[in-house]
Amino acid sequence: MNIPKEEVRKLPVAILGTGNIGADLLIKVLRSPFLECRLFAGRNLSSHGMIMAEELKVPVSAGGIDSILDLKGEISLVFDATSALDHVKHAPMLKEAGICTVDLTPAKLGKMCVPAVNLEECLECTDVNMVTCGGQASIPLAYAISQANEGVEYIEEISSVASRSAGPATRINLDEYLETTEHAVCDFCKCSNSKAMVILNPAEPCITMQTTVMAKIAEPDMEKTRRMVSEMVERIARYVPGYQLIMEPLLENGRLVTMVKVEGLGDYLPKYAGNLDIINCAAIAFAEAKARLLLGQTHLSA
Repeated sequence: MNIPKEEVRKLPVAILGTGNIGADLLIKVLRSPFLECRLFAGRNLSSHGMIMAEELKVPVSAGGIDSILDLKGEISLVFDATSALDHVKHAPMLKEAGICTVDLTPAKLGKMCVPAVNLEECLECTDVNMVTCGGQASIPLAYAISQANEGVEYIEEISSVASRSAGPATRINLDEYLETTEHAVCDFCKCSNSKAMVILNPAEPCITMQTTVMAKIAEPDMEKTRRMVSEMVERIARYVPGYQLIMEPLLENGRLVTMVKVEGLGDYLPKYAGNLDIINCAAIAFAEAKARLLLGQTHLSA
């Protein structure tokens, strides 16, 4: 892990990828009391994200991963907001350089991190994967359901997001998105079977992200399930303020069903883009906790 020898109060980070996710993430990093963006790197200096970064006086580069590696020793953590295919190439290079990686693509290489569920056990890792936006919205609910009930046979999650909030990399990665989300649900919930779906809704005005989780359980404990889901929603809302339970757990046609809405902060795209917020806020939650650990500020609350 590269930590500059001089005393620092913020962890020096870089963002790789200047699309919707990277641009929204940049605004959140600039607001963080624990992180400092040393470089915003992509491939096109004329992209909207690059222009915004320059206006915000953030160092930029069209050199991609190479420009970050050129700063080896000055960067402690990189947010990779490119694509799953690109991250497969980036991961070994960042590991060799000793740089902690927060992967916002569905590449499924590093340890899967959902802060509301497993933040503490991820802090010693140098490569974490933030699963997907749908995964960040659904896995905590699915985990709460699995903790409240024995014998969960099947879990299904459906996320509906505004089409405008899905950039080119997101669309290219749809197959990986579904596979990674399904794998993560099974892994976190110890469930043998799951299915993930995503709907890119072209409606105007744009719809706010909504995620539905359904579970097949022979004899669900509804009282315990409602309590644990409510506690989980409160935990997530600490780092994703727009995360709201809009349908508490109920039984419908033999299935346990619950639903949340995720409203964004409106940092880069309007508030309907809760899918950007939930994965980026999760990434920030991990990075800030990592920063407090590395900078010896473990006494500060999350």
